[in-house]
Amino acid sequence: MTNNDVPQDERPVVLSAEQALSIPYATQRFVQLGWRVIRLEPTPVKGRQSRGDPNRYIGRPVAGKDRHSYFVAVNAGKEAVAVDLKAEEGRALLARLIRELRVDVFCTNTMPARHETLGIDPDTLREVRPDLIWAGISAMGRAYPDVPGYDPMVQALAGYMDLTGDPEGPPMQCGIPLVDLKAGDEVFAQVIRALWEREKTGEGGVVDVSMARAAVSWLPTFLPMLDMGSPPAELKRSGNEHRQFIPVNAYPVADGYIYMAIGSDGQWARFVRQPMFSALKDEKYDTNEGRRTHKKELHASIAEITSKHRCEEVEETLAKAAIPHSRITPVEGVWDLPFVAECALKTRTPDGKTVRLPPAPVDTDFLGAREGSLPFAPTYGEHTDAVLGEAGLDAGEIAGLRDGGVVA
Repeated sequence: MTNNDVPQDERPVVLSAEQALSIPYATQRFVQLGWRVIRLEPTPVKGRQSRGDPNRYIGRPVAGKDRHSYFVAVNAGKEAVAVDLKAEEGRALLARLIRELRVDVFCTNTMPARHETLGIDPDTLREVRPDLIWAGISAMGRAYPDVPGYDPMVQALAGYMDLTGDPEGPPMQCGIPLVDLKAGDEVFAQVIRALWEREKTGEGGVVDVSMARAAVSWLPTFLPMLDMGSPPAELKRSGNEHRQFIPVNAYPVADGYIYMAIGSDGQWARFVRQPMFSALKDEKYDTNEGRRTHKKELHASIAEITSKHRCEEVEETLAKAAIPHSRITPVEGVWDLPFVAECALKTRTPDGKTVRLPPAPVDTDFLGAREGSLPFAPTYGEHTDAVLGEAGLDAGEIAGLRDGGVVA
């Protein structure tokens, strides 16, 4: 896939005052559809060495001082402009960009308390273009403007850490920044909805994503159960076990671990018909509730059996019984999974090194070639002159703005 899959004059244009992960992940999904995404970053702060998005400097340096490894994947294929929105001239320039570039979507994950000061609140920007789609992510939404958002904090607030980890151990955060990515996906989906509605009504809209609310929306198999008789202890941390379906767990094998998931009594019946596990055939295990009652001994008995066999042998047995299962894939082995290898995206560093990127989550007609490539993540302010020129500013005007610190 390339951004040229969509004719240049028909691509939706996204302007995004973005940093960190949540909104950059959302706008990266727009890039994967071939949309034009321009990331808006602040001009340098006096006395601070780093410039723009702090995530530019996280991870190993890859291409110069301002493109480190953590930054690259979610910013490939974007353009970068640096404007001082604290200055009146900068805010006027933002309005001009929205008008002249015919921006369809404005995104931000700036704290809501700062929106009006920077001139990026929905009312201000929709005065510039009434059919603009405005989309923001913050910790708890615009109703709580002073609350800073950070994925692990929201995991703690929304109960995720109380649900994650070993039952005998401390609360734990998820291994990936789940809430950031969930919030980004919500922006992606709701912007698509808003644009569809705009096609019918001609009107823009506002998308206000609360990271905390989005996180709690993912608890339908926990919170309602408290109102239906489940004590809190029944829903707490359970390690690798499933809280309701037994047995679902990670089990040792002679050369590592395997995860299996038995989600019905029918699957259990097929499971114990296999010679490897026939010793577990017992009336007390015939139902899920029976297996739940005796789950500690059942998990131990399964582990005793699997630990005597290599992973491949256990996989073959589970496949014969049509039991969902997987060996535990090391993260470095994920690239080699066939469904990843065949559709991973790619980018190329300025010095010619190929970097693989995670595939787009869904195949659609918009994605073009399955093994697509995206331009490398932009350096700080890389496209400032080009984008301002496109908005009608001449070289002298741009130089004056730069000398005045309004752009970088």
